[in-house]
Amino acid sequence: MNTIIHTENLTKTFKGHVAVDGLNLRVPQGVVYGFLGPNGSGKSTTMKMLLGLTQPTSGDIRLFGRPLTRASRTKLLPSIGSMIEAPPGYAHLSGRENLRIVQDMLGLSTEQIDHALATVRLTQHQHKLVRTYSLGMKQRLGIAMALARDPALLILDEPTNGLDPAGIEEIRTLLVRLAGEGITVMVSSHLLDEIDKMASVLAILSQGRMIFQGTRDRLFEHSVPDLVIETPDARKALAEGVTGTLVDGGIRLSGVGKDRTAEIVHRLATAGVRIHEVRRVAQSLEDVFMDLTGRDGLL
Repeated sequence: MNTIIHTENLTKTFKGHVAVDGLNLRVPQGVVYGFLGPNGSGKSTTMKMLLGLTQPTSGDIRLFGRPLTRASRTKLLPSIGSMIEAPPGYAHLSGRENLRIVQDMLGLSTEQIDHALATVRLTQHQHKLVRTYSLGMKQRLGIAMALARDPALLILDEPTNGLDPAGIEEIRTLLVRLAGEGITVMVSSHLLDEIDKMASVLAILSQGRMIFQGTRDRLFEHSVPDLVIETPDARKALAEGVTGTLVDGGIRLSGVGKDRTAEIVHRLATAGVRIHEVRRVAQSLEDVFMDLTGRDGLL
């Protein structure tokens, strides 16, 4: 699979503060790449560097296999659509008029504008003033402006921010469909459940450093789910030196791997503790995210 975004030791400092620290991104072609991290972790700064809006302090960026430099920027950026921070657009103009500005700036065809509007389902609302748009419609207009140039790469910073559940689902469905059509979509969001539903590759930043990059299955291998031992002898189990907390029907233990689980079960059984069931607690992406970013462990 071709790598659309490739960075080596990408670093950005501001007045001595390291915002992005030695980042090695590998974004494959035709995927939704979920770019996650707490506020201030360096996601937006990274995206701005990929778009040439901010110069790296050090490190290299390759887009579509070519180095991003001042000289190559004008040739590479026409293949990239983006929406960073807030959706663009003039409120006193219609959606169509906003796209006409993009059309004139980039020399696009009317067919490209029509296609972008249809893709985000704004054709029926194209002549309404943007000030009358809902937040979801404004977000879709911003994506239409990014799509108008028929990009091979789409970089979106918090595209579902502030949307209601229906609007979020709409954007999610759109991005998954675009990836299915071969467009590479790099999307940041604090809505982890939504990223979990749309992204096939994930990256997690913490304090400017990459702590994970890969598939969801690989991510979950790095986090140990809590263990629940169902027993009517819960207090007796804790008296045997097992570190856990009382829960309904038994005890719950954190950070216990497979070998340690076997040791604990053997100890309790030897001590006469009745064990009805031993199971792992189901984890969400948010559970794993909080676990990893909380301990800042490099994977």
